[in-house]
Amino acid sequence: MALRHEPTARQLRLAVELRRLRDAAGLTAKEAAALLGVSPVQISHIESALAGVSEKRLRRLAAHYACTDEGLVGALVTMATERTRGWWEEYRGSLPTPFLDLAELEHHATYLREVALLYVPGLLQTEDYARAVYSYRVPELPAEEIELRVRHRAERRVILEGAAVPYEAVIHEAALRIRVGDRAASQAQLSQILELSHADQATVRIIPFDLDGFAGATSTMKYAGGLVPKLDTVVRDGPNGTSFVDSEAQLAAFRTLFRKVEAVSLDPARSRDFIHGLTKEL
Repeated sequence: MALRHEPTARQLRLAVELRRLRDAAGLTAKEAAALLGVSPVQISHIESALAGVSEKRLRRLAAHYACTDEGLVGALVTMATERTRGWWEEYRGSLPTPFLDLAELEHHATYLREVALLYVPGLLQTEDYARAVYSYRVPELPAEEIELRVRHRAERRVILEGAAVPYEAVIHEAALRIRVGDRAASQAQLSQILELSHADQATVRIIPFDLDGFAGATSTMKYAGGLVPKLDTVVRDGPNGTSFVDSEAQLAAFRTLFRKVEAVSLDPARSRDFIHGLTKEL
């Protein structure tokens, strides 16, 4: 079987988890290969996501690694055997890989939580808002690429439709007041947030400026729940691009951070009233 040239973030996560299980068992790649009756190169390819792994081999590896967490093993099997070719694949080769990885992560998430301080979360953005954000990029993007990114961002909202993924967003007042476009675009954006906040699976909470003691200025994040907590992922945007965080210690820290931010935000009803008030000010 040909090796992968560009593994997805989901494939890389599976590879990382298999490597972690082997390390926890205190086995070398050579020893793991001997247990399976394959070459060490094959183990290396599996643990670098250059090659897939069958359910049979994955379960054998888990047994050799003395992994007794059946929930985790079952989730890893699902990751290894699922062959979903999602809508995001039409953008492969046209948009940077992190765009596709994010859409895939959201598609497979069991729940999503976001904290947004300066920008409206991507899943809630109108096309005009997203277009204004992408148009401000330096170096500037060609018009056709901006439209491609705007369309991709709009399609991600499919997870908010129907009986989709439970979604909770905590948004700072600053993100609602900053006009990335004109007044009309800002009004439309606030209206869209209100509309989406009424969806059964969506919750929107606001952090007002006049809140005392809010020191969570670095709290921006997207938290995606996995099939088991060990497979949760945090997405963070930084100067060097998008990063996917998955170590247990960091995940625990981000869970705590989200709880802190959520605890000081307005409840959903008061948040909707707050947004209604902002629309009247525009």
